[in-house]
Amino acid sequence: MPAHYQFILSIPVADRPAHLRNCLESIHQQIIRYGYDGGITIVVAEDSREPQYIAAHQALVAEYGAKGLDVIHFDLPEQYQVLQSIPAAQRQSLGNLLTTQPAERFYRKGQAANRNLSYLKMLAVTQNKDRTLYYLVDSDQLFLPELDYFHHINQIFQTNDIAMLTGKLVGDPPVSPSVMAANFLDDVSAFLHEIADYDLNGACQFHRDTPVPHDAAYHDLAKLFGFEQQTSHFDYPCPLSGAHDHRACLETFAARLQAFFFGEHLTRKTVYQPGVDPMALAPARTIYPGNYIVNFDGLKYIIPFGHLRLRMSGPTAGRLIQAEIGERFAAANLPMLHKRTTDADDGFRPGVEQQHDAAIDISDEFERQFFGDLMLFSVVAWLKQHDLAQLADAAAVQQVMESMEVELLALYEAKHAAVNAQAQALEQWVQQPQHGWQGSPALAQVLQFLGNIRRNFSDQSLAWQQIQSAEHRAKRKQQMVAALMGYRAEREVWDQLF
Repeated sequence: MPAHYQFILSIPVADRPAHLRNCLESIHQQIIRYGYDGGITIVVAEDSREPQYIAAHQALVAEYGAKGLDVIHFDLPEQYQVLQSIPAAQRQSLGNLLTTQPAERFYRKGQAANRNLSYLKMLAVTQNKDRTLYYLVDSDQLFLPELDYFHHINQIFQTNDIAMLTGKLVGDPPVSPSVMAANFLDDVSAFLHEIADYDLNGACQFHRDTPVPHDAAYHDLAKLFGFEQQTSHFDYPCPLSGAHDHRACLETFAARLQAFFFGEHLTRKTVYQPGVDPMALAPARTIYPGNYIVNFDGLKYIIPFGHLRLRMSGPTAGRLIQAEIGERFAAANLPMLHKRTTDADDGFRPGVEQQHDAAIDISDEFERQFFGDLMLFSVVAWLKQHDLAQLADAAAVQQVMESMEVELLALYEAKHAAVNAQAQALEQWVQQPQHGWQGSPALAQVLQFLGNIRRNFSDQSLAWQQIQSAEHRAKRKQQMVAALMGYRAEREVWDQLF
Protein backbone atom coordinates (compact mmCIF):
# COMPACT_ATOMS: atom_id res chain seq x y z
CA MET A 1 0.00 0.00 0.00
CA PRO A 2 1.31 3.53 -0.79
CA ALA A 3 2.41 5.83 2.00
CA HIS A 4 -0.18 7.12 4.40
CA TYR A 5 -2.07 10.28 3.57
CA GLN A 6 -1.38 13.35 5.65
CA PHE A 7 -4.51 14.73 7.33
CA ILE A 8 -5.21 18.43 7.70
CA LEU A 9 -8.18 19.05 9.98
CA SER A 10 -10.21 22.24 10.11
CA ILE A 11 -12.20 23.06 13.25
CA PRO A 12 -14.25 26.26 12.84
CA VAL A 13 -15.08 27.70 16.26
CA ALA A 14 -17.03 30.71 17.53
CA ASP A 15 -17.09 31.56 21.27
CA ARG A 16 -16.91 27.91 22.37
CA PRO A 17 -13.77 27.15 24.39
CA ALA A 18 -15.37 24.30 26.36
CA HIS A 19 -16.44 22.57 23.15
CA LEU A 20 -13.06 23.13 21.51
CA ARG A 21 -11.25 21.62 24.49
CA ASN A 22 -13.35 18.46 24.31
CA CYS A 23 -12.87 18.20 20.55
CA LEU A 24 -9.08 18.60 20.74
CA GLU A 25 -8.90 16.12 23.60
CA SER A 26 -10.78 13.53 21.55
CA ILE A 27 -8.22 13.94 18.74
CA HIS A 28 -5.40 13.67 21.25
CA GLN A 29 -6.88 10.44 22.58
CA GLN A 30 -7.16 9.05 19.02
CA ILE A 31 -3.44 9.56 18.54
CA ILE A 32 -2.56 8.09 21.93
CA ARG A 33 -4.75 5.05 21.34
CA TYR A 34 -4.11 4.30 17.68
CA GLY A 35 -1.23 6.46 16.47
CA TYR A 36 -0.97 7.50 12.85
CA ASP A 37 2.14 7.63 10.67
CA GLY A 38 0.93 10.00 7.99
CA GLY A 39 0.91 13.16 10.05
CA ILE A 40 -2.03 15.18 11.37
CA THR A 41 -2.23 18.97 11.34
CA ILE A 42 -5.14 20.82 12.94
CA VAL A 43 -6.31 24.28 11.90
CA VAL A 44 -8.52 26.01 14.49
CA ALA A 45 -10.43 28.53 12.37
CA GLU A 46 -11.45 31.42 14.62
CA ASP A 47 -14.84 33.09 14.25
CA SER A 48 -15.42 34.47 17.76
CA ARG A 49 -16.71 37.90 18.57
CA GLU A 50 -15.66 38.04 22.23
CA PRO A 51 -11.93 38.68 22.93
CA GLN A 52 -11.91 36.46 26.01
CA TYR A 53 -13.02 33.48 23.93
CA ILE A 54 -10.39 34.16 21.27
CA ALA A 55 -7.78 34.21 24.04
CA ALA A 56 -9.17 30.96 25.46
CA HIS A 57 -8.97 29.30 22.03
CA GLN A 58 -5.38 30.51 21.60
CA ALA A 59 -4.52 29.08 25.02
CA LEU A 60 -6.01 25.71 24.05
CA VAL A 61 -3.97 25.67 20.84
CA ALA A 62 -0.83 26.27 22.91
CA GLU A 63 -1.84 23.68 25.51
CA TYR A 64 -2.44 20.93 22.98
CA GLY A 65 0.63 21.94 21.01
CA ALA A 66 2.61 21.27 24.18
CA LYS A 67 0.96 17.82 24.35
CA GLY A 68 2.30 17.00 20.90
CA LEU A 69 -0.53 17.97 18.55
CA ASP A 70 0.41 19.95 15.45
CA VAL A 71 -2.25 22.61 15.90
CA ILE A 72 -2.48 26.09 14.32
CA HIS A 73 -4.68 29.03 15.31
CA PHE A 74 -6.06 30.66 12.15
CA ASP A 75 -7.00 34.03 13.63
CA LEU A 76 -9.26 36.78 12.30
CA PRO A 77 -6.54 39.16 11.03
CA GLU A 78 -4.88 36.35 9.08
CA GLN A 79 -8.23 35.25 7.65
CA TYR A 80 -8.92 38.78 6.46
CA GLN A 81 -5.44 38.98 4.94
CA VAL A 82 -5.96 35.68 3.12
CA LEU A 83 -9.29 36.92 1.79
CA GLN A 84 -7.73 40.17 0.55
CA SER A 85 -4.95 38.24 -1.20
CA ILE A 86 -7.51 36.88 -3.68
CA PRO A 87 -7.64 39.06 -6.81
CA ALA A 88 -10.43 41.62 -6.52
CA ALA A 89 -12.55 40.28 -9.38
CA GLN A 90 -12.49 36.75 -8.00
CA ARG A 91 -13.03 37.97 -4.44
CA GLN A 92 -16.12 39.87 -5.50
CA SER A 93 -17.49 36.79 -7.28
CA LEU A 94 -16.90 34.70 -4.16
CA GLY A 95 -18.56 37.08 -1.71
CA ASN A 96 -21.42 34.64 -1.07
CA LEU A 97 -18.94 31.88 -0.24
CA LEU A 98 -16.22 33.73 1.65
CA THR A 99 -18.08 36.69 3.25
CA THR A 100 -18.05 40.41 2.50
CA GLN A 101 -17.85 41.47 6.15
CA PRO A 102 -15.40 44.34 6.82
CA ALA A 103 -12.19 43.97 8.83
CA GLU A 104 -13.66 45.64 11.93
CA ARG A 105 -16.51 43.12 12.00
CA PHE A 106 -14.77 40.01 10.73
CA TYR A 107 -16.35 37.62 13.23
CA ARG A 108 -19.38 35.34 13.41
CA LYS A 109 -19.29 35.15 9.64
CA GLY A 110 -21.23 31.91 9.79
CA GLN A 111 -20.11 28.29 9.74
CA ALA A 112 -20.07 28.04 5.93
CA ALA A 113 -17.97 31.16 5.30
CA ASN A 114 -15.55 30.32 8.10
CA ARG A 115 -15.19 26.75 6.87
CA ASN A 116 -14.59 27.87 3.30
CA LEU A 117 -11.92 30.35 4.41
CA SER A 118 -10.24 27.56 6.34
CA TYR A 119 -9.88 25.64 3.07
CA LEU A 120 -7.46 28.35 1.96
CA LYS A 121 -5.40 27.98 5.15
CA MET A 122 -5.36 24.20 4.77
CA LEU A 123 -4.06 24.65 1.23
CA ALA A 124 -1.32 26.98 2.50
CA VAL A 125 0.03 24.31 4.87
CA THR A 126 -0.32 21.46 2.33
CA GLN A 127 3.02 19.85 1.49
CA ASN A 128 1.83 17.34 -1.11
CA LYS A 129 -1.66 17.86 -2.52
CA ASP A 130 -1.76 14.35 -3.97
CA ARG A 131 -1.11 12.75 -0.56
CA THR A 132 -3.30 14.97 1.65
CA LEU A 133 -6.83 14.53 2.97
CA TYR A 134 -8.80 17.48 4.32
CA TYR A 135 -11.04 16.67 7.30
CA LEU A 136 -13.77 19.12 8.35
CA VAL A 137 -14.86 18.82 11.99
CA ASP A 138 -17.18 20.96 14.14
CA SER A 139 -16.09 22.08 17.59
CA ASP A 140 -19.14 20.50 19.27
CA GLN A 141 -18.23 17.04 18.00
CA LEU A 142 -15.95 14.33 19.34
CA PHE A 143 -14.10 11.39 17.84
CA LEU A 144 -15.49 8.18 19.35
CA PRO A 145 -12.77 6.23 21.19
CA GLU A 146 -13.90 2.88 19.75
CA LEU A 147 -13.22 3.92 16.15
CA ASP A 148 -9.79 4.26 14.53
CA TYR A 149 -10.82 7.07 12.18
CA PHE A 150 -7.53 8.03 10.57
CA HIS A 151 -6.43 4.53 9.60
CA HIS A 152 -9.90 3.65 8.30
CA ILE A 153 -10.22 6.83 6.24
CA ASN A 154 -6.70 6.49 4.91
CA GLN A 155 -7.49 2.97 3.67
CA ILE A 156 -10.83 4.04 2.18
CA PHE A 157 -9.16 6.72 0.04
CA GLN A 158 -6.30 4.35 -0.83
CA THR A 159 -8.67 1.71 -2.20
CA ASN A 160 -11.62 3.65 -3.64
CA ASP A 161 -12.07 6.31 -6.32
CA ILE A 162 -13.90 8.88 -4.22
CA ALA A 163 -13.53 12.64 -3.84
CA MET A 164 -15.69 13.17 -0.74
CA LEU A 165 -16.49 10.95 2.24
CA THR A 166 -18.98 11.79 4.95
CA GLY A 167 -20.16 10.15 8.15
CA LYS A 168 -23.24 10.67 10.25
CA LEU A 169 -23.52 12.07 13.75
CA VAL A 170 -24.57 10.26 16.91
CA GLY A 171 -25.64 11.84 20.17
CA ASP A 172 -27.56 15.09 19.91
CA PRO A 173 -29.59 15.66 16.73
CA PRO A 174 -28.07 17.80 13.95
CA VAL A 175 -31.27 19.82 13.51
CA SER A 176 -32.92 22.78 15.18
CA PRO A 177 -35.28 22.39 18.17
CA SER A 178 -37.83 24.15 15.97
CA VAL A 179 -38.44 20.82 14.21
CA MET A 180 -38.21 18.60 17.31
CA ALA A 181 -40.71 20.20 19.68
CA ALA A 182 -43.72 18.00 18.91
CA ASN A 183 -41.96 14.68 19.48
CA PHE A 184 -40.06 16.07 22.47
CA LEU A 185 -43.31 17.14 24.11
CA ASP A 186 -44.65 13.61 23.49
CA ASP A 187 -41.70 12.24 25.46
CA VAL A 188 -41.82 14.87 28.21
CA SER A 189 -45.53 14.25 28.71
CA ALA A 190 -45.07 10.46 28.80
CA PHE A 191 -42.32 10.74 31.42
CA LEU A 192 -44.23 13.16 33.65
CA HIS A 193 -47.43 11.14 33.48
CA GLU A 194 -45.57 7.96 34.40
CA ILE A 195 -43.52 9.41 37.25
CA ALA A 196 -46.66 11.05 38.66
CA ASP A 197 -47.99 7.55 39.39
CA TYR A 198 -44.92 6.59 41.42
CA ASP A 199 -43.92 7.39 44.99
CA LEU A 200 -41.39 10.21 44.67
CA ASN A 201 -39.43 8.64 47.52
CA GLY A 202 -39.42 5.21 45.87
CA ALA A 203 -36.49 3.67 44.00
CA CYS A 204 -36.09 5.01 40.47
CA GLN A 205 -37.75 2.88 37.78
CA PHE A 206 -36.27 4.70 34.76
CA HIS A 207 -33.29 2.41 34.20
CA ARG A 208 -34.56 -0.05 31.61
CA ASP A 209 -33.82 -1.13 28.09
CA THR A 210 -35.47 1.20 25.59
CA PRO A 211 -35.75 1.06 21.79
CA VAL A 212 -32.80 2.61 19.99
CA PRO A 213 -33.99 5.68 18.05
CA HIS A 214 -33.65 5.24 14.30
CA ASP A 215 -32.29 7.87 11.94
CA ALA A 216 -34.36 11.06 12.16
CA ALA A 217 -36.49 9.75 15.06
CA TYR A 218 -35.96 13.19 16.62
CA HIS A 219 -37.40 15.01 13.56
CA ASP A 220 -41.05 16.10 13.54
CA LEU A 221 -41.01 15.99 9.73
CA ALA A 222 -39.11 12.71 9.38
CA LYS A 223 -41.47 11.51 6.64
CA LEU A 224 -40.05 14.19 4.36
CA PHE A 225 -36.76 12.31 4.53
CA GLY A 226 -38.38 8.95 3.90
CA PHE A 227 -38.53 7.73 7.51
CA GLU A 228 -41.67 6.42 9.18
CA GLN A 229 -42.47 7.11 12.84
CA GLN A 230 -41.00 4.33 14.96
CA THR A 231 -43.02 4.70 18.13
CA SER A 232 -45.37 7.17 19.80
CA HIS A 233 -42.80 8.16 22.40
CA PHE A 234 -39.36 7.26 23.74
CA ASP A 235 -38.70 6.71 27.44
CA TYR A 236 -36.41 8.99 29.40
CA PRO A 237 -33.28 7.05 30.40
CA CYS A 238 -32.30 8.31 33.85
CA PRO A 239 -28.54 9.10 33.81
CA LEU A 240 -28.06 8.88 37.60
CA SER A 241 -26.04 6.02 39.04
CA GLY A 242 -26.18 4.46 42.48
CA ALA A 243 -29.23 4.30 44.71
CA HIS A 244 -31.61 7.22 44.16
CA ASP A 245 -35.33 7.93 44.23
CA HIS A 246 -37.85 9.30 41.75
CA ARG A 247 -37.52 12.78 43.21
CA ALA A 248 -33.84 12.89 42.20
CA CYS A 249 -34.72 11.53 38.76
CA LEU A 250 -37.42 14.15 38.27
CA GLU A 251 -35.16 16.98 39.42
CA THR A 252 -32.38 15.87 37.07
CA PHE A 253 -34.83 15.67 34.17
CA ALA A 254 -36.37 19.07 34.86
CA ALA A 255 -32.98 20.75 35.25
CA ARG A 256 -31.97 19.69 31.71
CA LEU A 257 -35.18 20.72 29.92
CA GLN A 258 -33.88 24.16 28.92
CA ALA A 259 -30.97 22.51 27.07
CA PHE A 260 -33.52 21.42 24.48
CA PHE A 261 -33.48 24.94 23.06
CA PHE A 262 -29.72 24.60 22.51
CA GLY A 263 -30.21 21.35 20.58
CA GLU A 264 -29.99 18.64 23.24
CA HIS A 265 -32.65 15.92 23.04
CA LEU A 266 -33.01 14.02 26.32
CA THR A 267 -34.92 11.06 24.90
CA ARG A 268 -33.97 10.61 21.24
CA LYS A 269 -30.20 10.65 21.09
CA THR A 270 -28.83 8.33 18.44
CA VAL A 271 -26.07 5.84 19.22
CA TYR A 272 -23.20 4.32 17.29
CA GLN A 273 -24.18 1.04 15.61
CA PRO A 274 -21.00 -1.04 15.37
CA GLY A 275 -22.51 -3.79 13.21
CA VAL A 276 -21.68 -2.08 9.92
CA ASP A 277 -18.06 -2.34 8.74
CA PRO A 278 -16.48 1.17 8.80
CA MET A 279 -14.80 0.29 5.51
CA ALA A 280 -18.09 -0.45 3.74
CA LEU A 281 -19.20 2.50 1.63
CA ALA A 282 -22.72 3.58 0.71
CA PRO A 283 -23.91 6.27 -1.71
CA ALA A 284 -24.21 9.63 0.07
CA ARG A 285 -26.80 12.34 -0.38
CA THR A 286 -26.07 14.55 2.67
CA ILE A 287 -22.90 16.29 3.75
CA TYR A 288 -22.60 16.33 7.51
CA PRO A 289 -20.76 19.68 7.75
CA GLY A 290 -18.88 18.65 10.88
CA ASN A 291 -17.86 15.23 9.59
CA TYR A 292 -16.61 15.03 6.04
CA ILE A 293 -13.30 14.40 4.33
CA VAL A 294 -12.15 15.36 0.84
CA ASN A 295 -9.02 14.85 -1.21
CA PHE A 296 -7.53 17.72 -3.20
CA ASP A 297 -9.97 17.17 -6.05
CA GLY A 298 -12.86 17.23 -3.56
CA LEU A 299 -11.98 20.72 -2.30
CA LYS A 300 -14.06 22.16 -5.13
CA TYR A 301 -17.26 20.61 -3.71
CA ILE A 302 -17.88 23.20 -1.04
CA ILE A 303 -21.03 23.86 0.95
CA PRO A 304 -22.55 26.86 -0.88
CA PHE A 305 -25.14 29.52 -0.05
CA GLY A 306 -23.52 30.50 3.24
CA HIS A 307 -24.64 34.12 2.79
CA LEU A 308 -28.27 32.99 3.19
CA ARG A 309 -27.50 31.64 6.69
CA LEU A 310 -29.98 28.80 6.15
CA ARG A 311 -30.03 25.58 8.09
CA MET A 312 -29.96 22.27 6.17
CA SER A 313 -27.02 23.53 4.11
CA GLY A 314 -25.32 20.13 4.29
CA PRO A 315 -28.25 18.13 2.90
CA THR A 316 -28.81 20.77 0.22
CA ALA A 317 -25.17 20.78 -0.86
CA GLY A 318 -25.13 16.99 -0.69
CA ARG A 319 -27.92 16.66 -3.24
CA LEU A 320 -26.15 19.04 -5.63
CA ILE A 321 -22.83 17.24 -5.22
CA GLN A 322 -24.44 13.82 -5.60
CA ALA A 323 -25.98 15.00 -8.87
CA GLU A 324 -22.53 16.08 -10.07
CA ILE A 325 -20.18 13.26 -9.02
CA GLY A 326 -22.45 10.34 -8.15
CA GLU A 327 -20.57 7.45 -6.50
CA ARG A 328 -17.47 9.57 -5.88
CA PHE A 329 -19.50 11.03 -2.97
CA ALA A 330 -19.75 8.26 -0.38
CA ALA A 331 -20.70 7.64 3.25
CA ALA A 332 -19.06 5.35 5.81
CA ASN A 333 -20.02 4.12 9.27
CA LEU A 334 -17.64 6.59 10.93
CA PRO A 335 -19.95 8.85 12.94
CA MET A 336 -18.85 11.66 15.22
CA LEU A 337 -20.34 12.15 18.69
CA HIS A 338 -22.39 15.35 18.61
CA LYS A 339 -22.67 17.16 21.96
CA ARG A 340 -24.58 20.43 21.77
CA THR A 341 -23.88 21.27 25.40
CA THR A 342 -20.98 20.75 27.81
CA ASP A 343 -20.65 20.59 31.57
CA ALA A 344 -18.88 23.97 31.47
CA ASP A 345 -21.36 25.92 29.34
CA ASP A 346 -23.65 25.62 26.33
CA GLY A 347 -21.49 27.89 24.17
CA PHE A 348 -22.52 30.27 21.44
CA ARG A 349 -25.24 28.91 19.16
CA PRO A 350 -26.21 31.11 16.20
CA GLY A 351 -29.89 31.94 16.20
CA VAL A 352 -30.44 31.17 19.90
CA GLU A 353 -30.57 33.99 22.43
CA GLN A 354 -30.77 33.46 26.19
CA GLN A 355 -32.08 36.45 28.08
CA HIS A 356 -31.51 37.44 31.70
CA ASP A 357 -34.89 36.14 32.91
CA ALA A 358 -34.21 32.58 31.60
CA ALA A 359 -36.28 33.32 28.51
CA ILE A 360 -34.83 31.65 25.42
CA ASP A 361 -35.50 32.94 21.92
CA ILE A 362 -34.88 30.62 18.96
CA SER A 363 -36.81 32.71 16.42
CA ASP A 364 -33.77 33.35 14.22
CA GLU A 365 -32.87 29.66 14.08
CA PHE A 366 -36.54 28.72 13.58
CA GLU A 367 -36.84 31.04 10.57
CA ARG A 368 -33.61 29.70 9.08
CA GLN A 369 -34.83 26.12 9.57
CA PHE A 370 -38.09 26.66 7.66
CA PHE A 371 -36.41 28.34 4.71
CA GLY A 372 -33.54 25.86 4.84
CA ASP A 373 -36.11 23.10 4.50
CA LEU A 374 -37.73 24.96 1.62
CA MET A 375 -34.37 25.29 -0.15
CA LEU A 376 -33.50 21.64 0.44
CA PHE A 377 -36.75 20.10 -0.70
CA SER A 378 -36.99 22.45 -3.68
CA VAL A 379 -33.56 21.17 -4.79
CA VAL A 380 -34.68 17.56 -4.17
CA ALA A 381 -37.82 18.11 -6.26
CA TRP A 382 -35.86 19.88 -8.98
CA LEU A 383 -33.28 17.10 -9.33
CA LYS A 384 -36.00 14.49 -9.78
CA GLN A 385 -36.81 16.00 -13.19
CA HIS A 386 -33.87 18.22 -14.16
CA ASP A 387 -30.10 18.28 -14.17
CA LEU A 388 -27.71 20.85 -12.72
CA ALA A 389 -27.27 22.71 -16.00
CA GLN A 390 -30.98 23.51 -16.08
CA LEU A 391 -30.71 25.50 -12.83
CA ALA A 392 -30.27 28.52 -15.10
CA ASP A 393 -34.05 28.47 -15.73
CA ALA A 394 -35.17 30.89 -13.01
CA ALA A 395 -38.87 30.68 -13.84
CA ALA A 396 -38.89 26.88 -13.62
CA VAL A 397 -36.95 26.91 -10.33
CA GLN A 398 -39.38 29.47 -8.93
CA GLN A 399 -42.33 27.27 -9.90
CA VAL A 400 -40.84 24.22 -8.16
CA MET A 401 -40.10 26.29 -5.05
CA GLU A 402 -43.60 27.70 -4.86
CA SER A 403 -45.12 24.23 -5.18
CA MET A 404 -42.89 22.97 -2.36
CA GLU A 405 -43.75 26.06 -0.29
CA VAL A 406 -47.44 25.07 -0.24
CA GLU A 407 -46.61 21.53 0.91
CA LEU A 408 -44.09 22.61 3.53
CA LEU A 409 -46.35 25.30 4.95
CA ALA A 410 -49.12 22.75 5.48
CA LEU A 411 -46.73 20.41 7.32
CA TYR A 412 -45.35 23.21 9.49
CA GLU A 413 -48.85 24.46 10.29
CA ALA A 414 -49.98 20.99 11.39
CA LYS A 415 -46.95 20.60 13.67
CA HIS A 416 -47.38 24.16 14.95
CA ALA A 417 -50.96 23.37 16.02
CA ALA A 418 -49.88 20.09 17.62
CA VAL A 419 -47.08 21.74 19.63
CA ASN A 420 -49.35 24.45 21.00
CA ALA A 421 -52.11 21.99 21.92
CA GLN A 422 -49.61 19.67 23.63
CA ALA A 423 -47.93 22.48 25.55
CA GLN A 424 -51.21 23.96 26.76
CA ALA A 425 -52.55 20.58 27.93
CA LEU A 426 -49.31 19.71 29.71
CA GLU A 427 -49.08 23.12 31.39
CA GLN A 428 -52.55 22.69 32.86
CA TRP A 429 -51.95 19.08 33.90
CA VAL A 430 -48.61 19.54 35.71
CA GLN A 431 -50.07 22.21 37.99
CA GLN A 432 -52.79 19.96 39.37
CA PRO A 433 -52.21 19.65 43.13
CA GLN A 434 -52.54 15.84 43.35
CA HIS A 435 -49.12 15.36 41.77
CA GLY A 436 -47.37 16.71 44.88
CA TRP A 437 -44.97 18.90 42.88
CA GLN A 438 -46.23 22.26 44.15
CA GLY A 439 -43.42 24.53 45.28
CA SER A 440 -40.69 22.21 43.97
CA PRO A 441 -37.79 23.39 41.79
CA ALA A 442 -38.75 20.69 39.28
CA LEU A 443 -42.24 22.13 38.74
CA ALA A 444 -40.81 25.63 38.31
CA GLN A 445 -38.35 24.33 35.71
CA VAL A 446 -41.02 22.40 33.81
CA LEU A 447 -43.20 25.53 33.69
CA GLN A 448 -40.22 27.61 32.60
CA PHE A 449 -39.60 25.14 29.76
CA LEU A 450 -43.25 25.24 28.70
CA GLY A 451 -43.15 29.04 28.85
CA ASN A 452 -40.24 29.00 26.40
CA ILE A 453 -42.16 26.61 24.16
CA ARG A 454 -45.06 29.08 24.16
CA ARG A 455 -42.67 31.99 23.52
CA ASN A 456 -41.21 30.33 20.43
CA PHE A 457 -44.15 28.38 19.01
CA SER A 458 -47.22 30.52 19.66
CA ASP A 459 -48.99 32.46 16.92
CA GLN A 460 -47.38 35.60 18.34
CA SER A 461 -43.79 34.34 18.06
CA LEU A 462 -41.56 36.26 15.65
CA ALA A 463 -40.51 33.16 13.72
CA TRP A 464 -44.07 32.04 13.15
CA GLN A 465 -45.12 35.50 12.01
CA GLN A 466 -42.22 35.53 9.52
CA ILE A 467 -43.12 32.07 8.20
CA GLN A 468 -46.75 33.10 7.82
CA SER A 469 -45.87 36.38 6.11
CA ALA A 470 -46.30 36.14 2.32
CA GLU A 471 -44.09 39.21 1.96
CA HIS A 472 -41.26 37.68 3.99
CA ARG A 473 -41.53 34.36 2.15
CA ALA A 474 -41.38 36.16 -1.19
CA LYS A 475 -38.18 37.94 -0.15
CA ARG A 476 -36.59 34.69 0.99
CA LYS A 477 -37.64 32.85 -2.17
CA GLN A 478 -36.11 35.59 -4.29
CA GLN A 479 -32.83 35.21 -2.39
CA MET A 480 -32.85 31.43 -2.79
CA VAL A 481 -33.66 31.45 -6.49
CA ALA A 482 -30.87 33.97 -7.07
CA ALA A 483 -28.46 31.78 -5.10
CA LEU A 484 -29.34 28.73 -7.20
CA MET A 485 -28.94 30.78 -10.38
CA GLY A 486 -25.43 31.76 -9.29
CA TYR A 487 -24.34 28.32 -8.10
CA ARG A 488 -22.48 27.21 -11.24
CA ALA A 489 -20.76 30.56 -11.80
CA GLU A 490 -19.54 30.74 -8.18
CA ARG A 491 -18.29 27.18 -8.39
CA GLU A 492 -16.31 27.97 -11.54
CA VAL A 493 -14.57 30.88 -9.84
CA TRP A 494 -13.92 28.79 -6.71
CA ASP A 495 -12.44 25.98 -8.83
CA GLN A 496 -9.98 28.46 -10.36
CA LEU A 497 -8.44 29.07 -6.91
CA PHE A 498 -7.16 25.51 -6.90
